[in-house]
Amino acid sequence: MKALLLIGCGSFAGGVLRYGVSRLLQGSQWLSLPLGTFCVNILGCLLLGICYGLLEHYRVLSEEIRLLFIVGFCGSFTTFSAFIHENLLLLRQSDLAGSALYVSLSVASGLLAVHAGHWLVKMG
Repeated sequence: MKALLLIGCGSFAGGVLRYGVSRLLQGSQWLSLPLGTFCVNILGCLLLGICYGLLEHYRVLSEEIRLLFIVGFCGSFTTFSAFIHENLLLLRQSDLAGSALYVSLSVASGLLAVHAGHWLVKMG
């Protein structure tokens, strides 16, 4: 029961922050891509990389913090389902190039952000 409460609290905070960031960037477009979801996904990847870097290099995160922040917060904050839906909309608009660019940039940037999170923890 404690694990579910921790995940739920983290999910609430992550969902609220995701909504706030998306609202802040609502209507912002870069190369016709949904910038809010893109930024949230990359920031979420960076945060996840930092957390796993802390676990890997310093073993400082307890199981409770892992559940609260990694499973709950980061799981709710990142918006992969919205990312997939937005790609579907681009494909339905016959914007194959836009969809391919969005997927490619998101995956490459996400990988880079997770790596940067690990690197930041290792250097700190």
